[in-house]
Amino acid sequence: MRELSWTQFDQAVAGLARQFDTTPMTGIYGVPRGGLCLAVALSHALQQPLLSDPDPDALIVDDVYETGRTLEALHDQCPHARFAVWVSKRPPLWWQAAVVTDHSEWLLFPWENKTLARADERAYQDSRRGTR
Repeated sequence: MRELSWTQFDQAVAGLARQFDTTPMTGIYGVPRGGLCLAVALSHALQQPLLSDPDPDALIVDDVYETGRTLEALHDQCPHARFAVWVSKRPPLWWQAAVVTDHSEWLLFPWENKTLARADERAYQDSRRGTR
């Protein structure tokens, strides 16, 4: 398990804010739960409203792009929105990422409970092996 820090989070927010500083948008939507911290921080950094629902002209954010299921569904719903994640485990195509990694290890975000994250990691790994 790779632990990410609040300092790394602040650096990611600053980098994404620079990338989207001049991008016109209606606001920022964070994918529940993982994208909410990033959305709030970017809402402040970019002085944009925090949206309660995805919007076609919004910046839609999440903590990680791993399998793509979450963001791809939102991309289908809002194809003209902008998308960003803190960590992408794949090279970005139509989304931006503060960090791109090829590491397959489980990520522990600073707002997560380590004990619960370990249980989530085990459940995820078991589901991938078909042993669940």
